[in-house]
Amino acid sequence: MAYTIGLDYGTNSVRCIIVDVADGNELAAAIYEYETGDAGIILDSSDHNLARQNPADYVKGIEVTVTQAIAKAKKASKDFDPASVIGIGIDTTGSTPLPVTQTGRPLAMLDEFKDNPNAHAWLWKDHTGYAEAAEITQLAEKQHPEYLAKCGSTYSSEWFFSKILHCLRTDPKVFDAAYTWVECCDYIPAVLTGTEKPEKIKPSRCAAGHKAMFNAGWGGLPAKDFLANLDPKLGMLRDRLYTETYTVDTKAGDLTAEWAAKLGLKAGIPVAVGAFDAHLGAVGSGIAPGKLVKIIGTSTCDMLVADSAQPLADIPGICGIVDGSILPGFFGLEAGQSAVGDIFNWFVNYVSSDSHEALTEKAAKLKPGQSGLLALDWNNGNRTILVDQRLTGLLLGQTLHTKPEEIYRALIEATAFGALTIINRFEEYGVTVSEVVNCGGIAEKNPLLMQIYADVTGREMKISRSAQSCALGSAIAGAVVAGTKAGGYNNFADAQNAMCGIKDITFKPIAENRQIYEKLYALYKQLHDAFGLADSSAQLGNLMKQLLNIKDAANA
Repeated sequence: MAYTIGLDYGTNSVRCIIVDVADGNELAAAIYEYETGDAGIILDSSDHNLARQNPADYVKGIEVTVTQAIAKAKKASKDFDPASVIGIGIDTTGSTPLPVTQTGRPLAMLDEFKDNPNAHAWLWKDHTGYAEAAEITQLAEKQHPEYLAKCGSTYSSEWFFSKILHCLRTDPKVFDAAYTWVECCDYIPAVLTGTEKPEKIKPSRCAAGHKAMFNAGWGGLPAKDFLANLDPKLGMLRDRLYTETYTVDTKAGDLTAEWAAKLGLKAGIPVAVGAFDAHLGAVGSGIAPGKLVKIIGTSTCDMLVADSAQPLADIPGICGIVDGSILPGFFGLEAGQSAVGDIFNWFVNYVSSDSHEALTEKAAKLKPGQSGLLALDWNNGNRTILVDQRLTGLLLGQTLHTKPEEIYRALIEATAFGALTIINRFEEYGVTVSEVVNCGGIAEKNPLLMQIYADVTGREMKISRSAQSCALGSAIAGAVVAGTKAGGYNNFADAQNAMCGIKDITFKPIAENRQIYEKLYALYKQLHDAFGLADSSAQLGNLMKQLLNIKDAANA
């Protein structure tokens, strides 16, 4: 018997699963909710763009979840022995960089900075650097357009350098105190392997390529003089960053004796190089060429791979094309929506008195188009294809009779329209989407959403067998770095074939619904382009009445 551990650092919690390497069976799982802030997030009521996290929660989460999972595994199977754990993999949110000292200690763990949000981890959904992102984009357009070509033509406020530059501009004391900045997905493996010193860390190809403009084609990170033109101190920081990156089939190091004793594991277990949750969620969902994996949670990430031996066009508006960011030997393509579950949570927490379950039940009784409503899914900005975090949500068509469940359904439909816009962009540039596999709690629990997605996109919606696909992907990475000699695998294809699967239930498009959604999507695209494109001169006078026509037909 051989097992691996997958650690999945999400937006609000860390999850640990223990997986049987032979078949992907999840023997035990544990979860730790971050303790600091609001649902684990440090917020600022005066700035809706700010979202930080306490790295101490990350470290505590390792011990709490792994020890709990081991205890549960022992109860689940009398044959389970912690000595049979052969590897560990880790995924985190991103870009979630944190400032650290020369020894790799997070500034937030120092007394001087523990109460300063700027010294904590800058969570992926922190958009305080939107102005800096625009500045980076503008400079790259003039000096290095090749940087933007590989990250969708626009640099985002969700990403590495936007956040660091914003810290430099707004809190130079924190910036100056930091020796360097480290992605969360690099920090956690370093903690477990005793390689926290920045020069010992093996940086993730996934994080560096998609969020920090790292590319071997121009020698790694953006040029020092380019960063210095943004700010001389940013140029100097480049010397304290990294020059190489590593894929998830690489060992970050071995589990230290200290951590082995804390966790009840053997010392020396290989720990894989980290990656982002969506990328390893794609691995855990069996990603392969032509197979789009949608990781649906607070936000959504859409992942595809393409053989890196074949030429691939640059695709405007996506979050990057990076060789080896998901699977070694393949380009990893990332897109997504900045808010999905977060939109539904906003409506339940701030607007409606009903629960998600009650609203879903009522919304399921409505026909497509029956509400006369149309929404834009930009409550937290647009990640793809407009890449503009200054965009906001919109609801069109409400009357004095509009009900909460009608709005709730319109919000679900808006996220489906956003998903179709992304699929269309991929296919417009020659990347075929022949299969869609969904994972995440919403895909698991909300059949209404899955059916609407099938009807809107015209594609069958499949669901990954694992309810913890991101953690499973991490466990698969642990099995690959362990290798066949230890009972693992030598490559991801073999590991995925053994450890991944799809649920029996799928959601196929309903032709009648599809026809109505085609009409609604055309109106959505009008709104999308009118409010999302800076040079738009669109006329919207037809929208309200066309929505009423669709509504009347649905109610006839």
